[in-house]
Parts: sequence; structure tokens; C-alpha cells
Amino acid sequence: MSWWLWAFLGILLLAGEMVTPGGFYMLFFGIGALLVGALVGLDVIQSAWMSWLLFSGLSVGSLLVLRPPLRRLMATDRGGISPVDTMAGETAIVLEDIPPDGRGKAECRGSTWNAHNLGTKPLTKGQRSRVHHVDGITLWIKPE
Repeated sequence: MSWWLWAFLGILLLAGEMVTPGGFYMLFFGIGALLVGALVGLDVIQSAWMSWLLFSGLSVGSLLVLRPPLRRLMATDRGGISPVDTMAGETAIVLEDIPPDGRGKAECRGSTWNAHNLGTKPLTKGQRSRVHHVDGITLWIKPE
């Protein structure tokens, strides 16, 4: 496999890590592919089987060694509570009409979020609502 294919694979995996929620899996495989691409480009590695072996070893090794501390660093603050966990009870402003049990957009803490209306009445644009809980990138909201 040529160096540019390894580089493309590495960039693709790093981009995949950025657009998917998850636990830092593709990051290490992307870095492994970029490193193998560099080594193939410098003619340090010439055989395909050695490229794949090194890619596997670098990716899995770095995943096992570096992922746990990276997850601890990124997951929570010092108190063990994610900042998102503290959003329950806060006020959110509805950015578009949301029917009961429907989805739309709302603004909270200066950011736009996906929103799910938990109430039995529609929420209208500009209406204040209360955050019930946060699930991923979605605020579950009720009318105030």
C-alpha cells in the first residue's frame, strides 16, 4: 500500500473521530495509519504485511496505553460531574416551534442544542423552557 493511501486512511479515521460521539477509538487507529504512512513514504517499510502488522501494533498499543488517561482527562471535571450534568433545571430558549413529543432546536448556556419537547403542549419560538435532562447532544425540555 502506498504512503498516500495510509495518509488518506489516517485522515479519514481522524475525521470520523471528530464527527462521532464515542470513546476515542478511531483516534488511535488514525494516528497509527499516519505513522505507517510516514514510514512507508520514507522507505523504512517496504512490505505490505509489515505495514499492516505495524499499523495493528501501533494502533492497539496506543489505544490500550493512552485511551484510559485521555478518557479520564476529557470525561469529567475534578468533582466527577460533567458540566452537562449540571444543566438540569436551567432555562432554555426555544429557537423553533416544537410539537409535543417532537424535536427542534433550543439555546442554553449560549449554545444551540437539539431539543426534545417532553410537555403535552407545543413549544413556540422564543418561549422559555426548563431543561429536564441532557442525553448526548439533546436537551429534554418542558415548558416553564
